[in-house]
Amino acid sequence: MTDTVNDKGLILALLEERDRLYQHNARLQNKLDELESADVEITSYKQTIEEQKLIIEKKERKIGQLEYELQYLRRKYFGKSSEKFIIPDPLQRKIDFEGFDILPQEEALAKEAQKQIIEYKIRRTIAKSNDKPVRRILPDSLERKEERIRPSGVDEVNGKKIGEEITEILEHKPDEFYVRRIIREKWVLKNKMLNAQKEVVIAPMPFLPIAKSFAGASLLAEILNNKYTYHIPFYRQLQMFKQTGLSLSASTVNGWFSESADMLRPLYYRLKEMILSTDYLQVDETTIPIINNEKHKTVKGYLWMVRAVMQNLVLFYYDHGSRAQSVAIGLLKDFHGALQTDGYEAYSIYENKKGVLPIGCWAHARRYFEQALEDDKARATYALEQIALLYDVERQADEKGLSYEERADLRSRLAYPVLVLFEKWLYREYDQVLPKSRIGKAISYTYKIFPRLTRYHLDGRYRIDNNLAENAIRPIALGRKNFLFCGNHDAAEQAAIIYSMMGCCKACNVDPRMWMEYVFNHIHEYDNDYSKDLAELLPHNLKNLIEENI
Repeated sequence: MTDTVNDKGLILALLEERDRLYQHNARLQNKLDELESADVEITSYKQTIEEQKLIIEKKERKIGQLEYELQYLRRKYFGKSSEKFIIPDPLQRKIDFEGFDILPQEEALAKEAQKQIIEYKIRRTIAKSNDKPVRRILPDSLERKEERIRPSGVDEVNGKKIGEEITEILEHKPDEFYVRRIIREKWVLKNKMLNAQKEVVIAPMPFLPIAKSFAGASLLAEILNNKYTYHIPFYRQLQMFKQTGLSLSASTVNGWFSESADMLRPLYYRLKEMILSTDYLQVDETTIPIINNEKHKTVKGYLWMVRAVMQNLVLFYYDHGSRAQSVAIGLLKDFHGALQTDGYEAYSIYENKKGVLPIGCWAHARRYFEQALEDDKARATYALEQIALLYDVERQADEKGLSYEERADLRSRLAYPVLVLFEKWLYREYDQVLPKSRIGKAISYTYKIFPRLTRYHLDGRYRIDNNLAENAIRPIALGRKNFLFCGNHDAAEQAAIIYSMMGCCKACNVDPRMWMEYVFNHIHEYDNDYSKDLAELLPHNLKNLIEENI
């Protein structure tokens, strides 16, 4: 009997222990579920944080661009200005979208692909965030040239030197690098050394082209000049630098390029404003390959070139690679005067626009007839002979050094009669040739824009062709063979800024490297001084100063 009681007691004890273990297990399971749920939430939070970081970086880049544009507008409204111009809107952009019917399965595949791309990008971002870049120290082997800057009004009589702050800036001169050491001395004034709070003074830091960067003005000028004047891509320049003992990363140089272009952006807007305020422009377009990140291939984009002929000013303009008529309308919306172009249909709208006088380009018309020589030698030869006569008149005016009034008079006497007969010949032959033949296309092109082609004779300032514009575009054609492409729309727009400045240097025969070095050293002096006009920094205004320093 006693054994039975003991067995029952043991069984009850075991059951209680079992229940206790079940409860404990349930609590542990709940804790495990909570931890797993927390892990999922943490992963979700990390993903959200990384996505927000990407959004913030994009916003910061946009804010930086808007700050430059705000500086430009403040200077325009509150700064010194010799003339009142209508301000072009630097934010004006128009993107042309094409419509496509998207199939459901294509949309599903696209969404899945996007999801995988974003997830991979987040993982890569997290991995890279753990490897913080270390700022590279400039090699000791490079020569140091010291510049000592003492605070104004301080010497050994009224002060005591207590230390120095040293900033090293990497500079460049042809074929060698050197390090420019900026040493700012710290001083404490002797007459205040006994005070409880000693007054310490230090010389102000000179303006640097790029804040928190060791890239000096001469180095930036050399790199950009090598690429946009001598068409040496950045990666080749890095190879050349490495041979001198200096290793720079591609990302560093690309960053300097972007910062330099943004530094010149306010000057670019001022240049655009000045060009559109003139009364005689030449306009042309040229292609530039752009990387399409969505299609993972290069696509053809367009740069628009605008040249103020009389002022020797050149502007390149990029609007998402578009060649649409809307780009020309937006770019030239405030222009009034003579507009010289080729026969591209986008310019036909200006035939009826009040205040604009369209002028044609005889060089383009001549090329059509040159291409038709094998198709119809007799007609093509006759046309080329007539065009040659027109160019002979121009050559005569050049050789005689005629004034604009005298040139217009010479054209009226010699060129105008040729134009009249040539127009009648075109009218007669227009219906006598096959429209799709080479000679048919040449005659059709010339006849349709003939009123534009004849207007150059009205004013001695107007040129017979658009060759000045084509000459400004030539460096881009050479660059296409070396750079291959621009990485994206932003890079193409920044390239347009640099090309514009280089084009102005070439147009007024200014050394572009020396001009850029001077501007990079002085452009920040205009940041908050609205009494200064940024136009003072354009190449034609610095020509004499730069020539004196060569």
